[in-house]
Amino acid sequence: MTSPAISTPTNARSRRTRGALLSAAREVLEREGAPALTMSAVADRAGVTRRTAYLHFGSRTALISALFDHLAETEGLHRSLERVWSAPEARSALDAWAVHLSEYHPRLLAVDRAIERDAQRDEDAATHRRRVAGEKLRNARRLADWLDRDEVLAPEWNPATAADMLYSLISSDVIEALIVDRRWSRKRLAAHLAVLLRRTFTLPETLQTAKGTR
Repeated sequence: MTSPAISTPTNARSRRTRGALLSAAREVLEREGAPALTMSAVADRAGVTRRTAYLHFGSRTALISALFDHLAETEGLHRSLERVWSAPEARSALDAWAVHLSEYHPRLLAVDRAIERDAQRDEDAATHRRRVAGEKLRNARRLADWLDRDEVLAPEWNPATAADMLYSLISSDVIEALIVDRRWSRKRLAAHLAVLLRRTFTLPETLQTAKGTR
């Protein structure tokens, strides 16, 4: 019989061990892919025993699930998105979204590539992918709804189709093509994305002004 996993570490040493295991899991995933992400491999890389790994995460599934929150915390997902949601109006939020995509997502390219590559043959990777996709779509819909609520959404779109297209543009292919292949800076990517997003999804400001004076 195995001991129950530690749900929330209560002391500094336990928190350090948990963090080391999650960091090790990320390294294994990025370098070797999901098939290599075993509890033994993670424990070895973290410098702890396999039993210790199971004390913190009762299963490989639990480890990969916790990795989602670990990546979000260490790479600053919530802080990055807060700049979007605290924008004064929808157009400014779209600009902040462009910055979010150009700054946050390049840091997770290796993880995303590994998950995409292995999701069809690894159920834990597939579960992680579905969770990430769900969060991306939820944020895209929130932004599309804001554009619609502010009455700046271009007439070619409704909130559902705009959300789908915004979601599709959270693409590792796009990020990698421009950052890696074409050697764009993140600042340049953010600036050009902002132009693309505004021209694609919003009314020209002159039309919005005319609409508001009717």
